[in-house]
Amino acid sequence: MPRRLPTPEETLRILAQKRTRPARKPPRTAGRSLAKFIKTMDEKFGQGPGVLQARWREIVGERLSRQTEPVKLTKGRAGAPGALEIRVAGPAAALIQHQTGEILERVNLYLGAGAVGRLRIVQGPVKAQPLPPAAGGRKRRSVPLDAAAEAELSASLDNAPEGPMKDALLRLGRGVLRNDPERR
Repeated sequence: MPRRLPTPEETLRILAQKRTRPARKPPRTAGRSLAKFIKTMDEKFGQGPGVLQARWREIVGERLSRQTEPVKLTKGRAGAPGALEIRVAGPAAALIQHQTGEILERVNLYLGAGAVGRLRIVQGPVKAQPLPPAAGGRKRRSVPLDAAAEAELSASLDNAPEGPMKDALLRLGRGVLRNDPERR
């Protein structure tokens, strides 16, 4: 004889008494599972743009580092050379394009022969690079003018009215006379 089905009240009582299994946790994402592996592979085989950004001034030189910054380093497939994307400040892109060969040479010297085969130039704002400290870490003091040159400069500005304009003219005159090659 077929078994009868429970009534709705009996169903509620049965379900209240029985415990169900806890819900299964979803599997970990692939990115999280592979993060450790990718990190070890990157340490073993590759260097990203972070390494280039840290040493960019040393690699390309002072002048180029003020106008450019590395953005992205794309590895080539099957051992082929990769591509380096650099951001260039506005109108300097045309000038940088003519120096592509030199930049690629320097980057490959740093990363290893044949690491980068192509340079991709993207125009955009470049982060301001801090200037390297001067030798000794201090600002060079300028040599003061001799007394005769200072007197001559003051005499030439006797007719100027006192105030910030006269002070600015005195500073300008001192700077010009200090850098005058005939006075050395």
